[in-house]
Amino acid sequence: MDLLQSSVWDRLPWPAAAEAALARLADPDEGVRRRAAQLVVRAGGRDPALTALGELTDSVVRTVLADALGASAAHLRADSLASVRFLAHLETLRAAPPTRWPALDAALLADAREAALHLDHVGRRWERMLHRLGREHHTYTLADRLLADPATRDIGAGLARGACHHWRAAPVELLPLLVRHHGLEVGPALAEALTTASISEAAMRVHGALAATVPLTPYPKARQSRGGPRPSYDGASAAALLAAKPVGIGRLGEAPEIFGALLDAGPLTFRQAAQLYNLTFRWPGRTQGVCAPLWLRHAGPTALPRLLAHMTPHLGDYVFGEYYLEGLARMGRQALPALPAVMALIDRRTRIPVNDSTPDAEMMLDERLLAAALDARRAILSDAAP
Repeated sequence: MDLLQSSVWDRLPWPAAAEAALARLADPDEGVRRRAAQLVVRAGGRDPALTALGELTDSVVRTVLADALGASAAHLRADSLASVRFLAHLETLRAAPPTRWPALDAALLADAREAALHLDHVGRRWERMLHRLGREHHTYTLADRLLADPATRDIGAGLARGACHHWRAAPVELLPLLVRHHGLEVGPALAEALTTASISEAAMRVHGALAATVPLTPYPKARQSRGGPRPSYDGASAAALLAAKPVGIGRLGEAPEIFGALLDAGPLTFRQAAQLYNLTFRWPGRTQGVCAPLWLRHAGPTALPRLLAHMTPHLGDYVFGEYYLEGLARMGRQALPALPAVMALIDRRTRIPVNDSTPDAEMMLDERLLAAALDARRAILSDAAP
């Protein structure tokens, strides 16, 4: 089954593979049955999967089939199996008008506990759909209801954890609920949700004392500084270092310290200015972010529009955004025209899409970008640059 699945491309019909999968839907090995059910949909499409759903009684196979069918299972809201009904209501919710949301929420609540017997990540699946629909505050209300019932607490914890990954305000809203329902022993799902919520600096500022009452909740680490102590240069040592570098240099690790020393000593030479120009405008990235304030010092206010045009599109970049935001902070009030772009980053309700190893790590990257944006706003609105 694994080999056949790896050979199916983009749900292109493959009748022979679908027939092989159908023959294994009753295999004694549950793992084989699961893979076979997925392959029926991938290789055979909608019709053979719906036929199998109507004929089989195996809860595991029927659940996997309905899950793999996606939107094609939306009409199965009256099915005898709770997991199939849950998936059908979830798919119906995807395209339902807001007037139908309360009834669908009620149906999902009614089936959630029993659905979890055969369907994994029930809370996380539900939260993803709520996020897709932009239903932030409904998510908090449903998490509260699910967490309040011991029978659905794990589902509520999964939903709450997913909300923290997607919504910036979720940790502040949900951390008290997670702590309230932790009980004498914290189960794995609730422990994971508490850990995720504790990553948020805003949540810990508001609820830090409350979170400290839960032993399994780790306090978030402060933002790590980048490397050790920064090197120190005077005008002579900075000039000597640049003299050994090519004019077309593209990266320079200690650019702020090197050019800062030269600019403190006096105007840059033509060669040094050419090097700084290449560092500032050659390509986007960390170097551009740290060198932009230096070019502003060298070239003066007339360079500001061009610099900001290079910087503002990258403020939300999860790899280099912090460097650009820190560059704006060093520019201080001179970067005032960039304030709307900084505010757009701060005012987001949802987290910035990033790509990292885990959802918690991705959430932490957004938290770091938000902290850098707040620092930039503070510096831009201050009387002098920090």
